[in-house]
Amino acid sequence: MRHLLSSLMLCLALPAAAQDFNTYKGHGGPVMGLVVTEDGTLASASFDNSVGVWDGPEPRWLEGHDAAVTAIAQGTDGTLISGGDDFAVWHWGDTPRKIGQHKGKVTSLAASPDGTFIASGSWDGDIVLWPMAQGQAVTLPYAGAGVNAVAYTPDGKALFAATSKGDLLRYDVQTMDTPRPVVRHGFGINRLHVGDGWVAYGAVDGGTRVVDADTGAQIADFTLDRRPILALTHHAATGQLAIGDGEGHIMMVDTNSWRISRDFRAMRAGPVWALAFSQDGTIIHAGGIDDVIYAWPVALLDTYDPAGGEGRSFLRDAATMSNGERQFMRKCSICHSLDAGPSRKAGPTLHGIFGRRAGTLPDYRFSPILDGSTIVWDETTIDALFDEGPDHYIPGSKMPMQVIAQPQDRADLIAFLRTATNKE
Repeated sequence: MRHLLSSLMLCLALPAAAQDFNTYKGHGGPVMGLVVTEDGTLASASFDNSVGVWDGPEPRWLEGHDAAVTAIAQGTDGTLISGGDDFAVWHWGDTPRKIGQHKGKVTSLAASPDGTFIASGSWDGDIVLWPMAQGQAVTLPYAGAGVNAVAYTPDGKALFAATSKGDLLRYDVQTMDTPRPVVRHGFGINRLHVGDGWVAYGAVDGGTRVVDADTGAQIADFTLDRRPILALTHHAATGQLAIGDGEGHIMMVDTNSWRISRDFRAMRAGPVWALAFSQDGTIIHAGGIDDVIYAWPVALLDTYDPAGGEGRSFLRDAATMSNGERQFMRKCSICHSLDAGPSRKAGPTLHGIFGRRAGTLPDYRFSPILDGSTIVWDETTIDALFDEGPDHYIPGSKMPMQVIAQPQDRADLIAFLRTATNKE
């Protein structure tokens, strides 16, 4: 901990609730999205295929997605909405239901201010307005490329979209006409936020700019030599804009003066994929490659050392591992545990996998394609899985495309698994 004296002075001026660094532990994979609900509850989207609701001593899990949950938002009625790598959009009301299906990864969600629709953007290039009650979904005119982010204007009359082509587009929600380009950045725009007459956006090349919402004229440029920009959130009441990047930093901007107020190395090992302010703006929550959510008091940001990375096996020096272990860490570890017992990772534990029939591990929700599978995991079937790739060996399974081209690498992985998955 640095700057002990200044930290003490700042603490004396802060409310007690804002003085503590906090962590939320329970997810089984990286944290991809965060939102703080109207009642102050933190909700999170994770690579472990789940939404976590942190409203008690233990998180409450919302299960339905068949792949990583990549986007989360709150509707105006207080319900959570999520989207994922399974292309699906889920509504987590009293009766959870899938309200829509894209043809590509869902990257962003935004609730219309009047509560009528939830907008979703996808890598399929579509922006769909899903009705929150009765009615038909509306697909807006094609964005011209994959959509990375969507956000309504405060009055709900327009919807902005950011594309992988680098365009910042403005849709007139009333006419549903072809969108008007406001900015052509030239590199993919990952995140955006629409304020009162302005739009802030962050891009693949590190570009971090604020422009006029109507003309696209630049208001401020906060671009630093860090890339890409991966997270962006705003707290209107306190005029704070938080920006997270691929190198683990959180930049805080005062939107009243358009000046950088704080610039903090938050993560020991980047990136910062998700950000959310507490209701009163005194706490900033962040998620990244760790399976932990971190929460810092904003006023004390620059007094903390970077968080995360401690003891994470996939962050170890590759030279300290055998080739088989390296293959596991690179191809398998983010989704699979080697330990006995239940796991919150996206895939089932590999403990005891040799001799086990595919799709039979209790307490894991397998793809329907594995129901009644005749595959038994052994040296031959595991080799074939990574030689052909899961999408060819078991078409329709939830496993992502992972190919290990070299026969010796596959043999080394199998030898490692033979030992590591049989430990008591």
